[in-house]
Amino acid sequence: MSDAAVHIPVLLAEVLEGLQPAPGKIFIDGTLGGGGHTRALAERVGPAGRVIAIDRDPEAVRRAERTLAGLPVAVVAASFADAPEVLDEAGAGSVDGVLLDLGLSSDQLADEHRGFSFNAAGELDLRFDREHGEPAWRMLARLSEEHLADIIYRYGEERCSRRIARRIVERRRIEPIRTALQLATLVRAVVPRSRGHSIDPATRTFQALRIAVNDELEALEIALRRLPECLNPGGRLAIISFHSLEDRLVKEAFRNDPRLRAVTRKPVQPSAEEVARNPRARSAKLRVAERLGPEQ
Repeated sequence: MSDAAVHIPVLLAEVLEGLQPAPGKIFIDGTLGGGGHTRALAERVGPAGRVIAIDRDPEAVRRAERTLAGLPVAVVAASFADAPEVLDEAGAGSVDGVLLDLGLSSDQLADEHRGFSFNAAGELDLRFDREHGEPAWRMLARLSEEHLADIIYRYGEERCSRRIARRIVERRRIEPIRTALQLATLVRAVVPRSRGHSIDPATRTFQALRIAVNDELEALEIALRRLPECLNPGGRLAIISFHSLEDRLVKEAFRNDPRLRAVTRKPVQPSAEEVARNPRARSAKLRVAERLGPEQ
């Protein structure tokens, strides 16, 4: 992988409209990824402002330290669920806005050794931080058929979950499933492609395993409880989700948290032009909420 990020930031104009960055303001980008949103925020807050960019992926952090050099950006290897501790460490107090883009970066998808791309010949890893946790291939080798089916159904909302789990167990008796391509080929043989839909049949299974490996929904639930306390009154929290499980958590938090007022009545979705330029944006949904002051 080169240092030059190939990530295309999703809903960039809409994020900037929602967060309203201005000179001197301080923001958290809790999902640094390829750095596209971070760069845009940093350019707008200018030298008097600051963007604290967080990511669990050490490779994204190392790359950003080079590609974002010279901008008012502090890059930190951490989970966005730990944003209050990151702020304390940075001596930043509270901030004017927080962004979470819960999708994969194009850099992660392009890395053959991570397993995020269905056709990758490298190991099926799926961890954001490969120094911690269990890779997906090991999970496939270890878990029972029932447990695998539950994960694929719960986190992937895959109706064929039991059939997929049964085939995984049958296959691993013959040889282990070690690569993304092996798993994708197996799932494609089990799940019929929906007529008129271009989405790969393996999408929901990969989503489920990635969520399980990285404890993604638990991290989001923790962040939704903690992030409002990081915001100044009037500060904004913008979250881009990519599937219904994430969006449901965000929607409920923005609706029910007395510290927040929803700015977007409905989720903001990409235009047809953006989807044509960047097909990975097709399922993106942006919601924005504002931190209420003590008198509100």
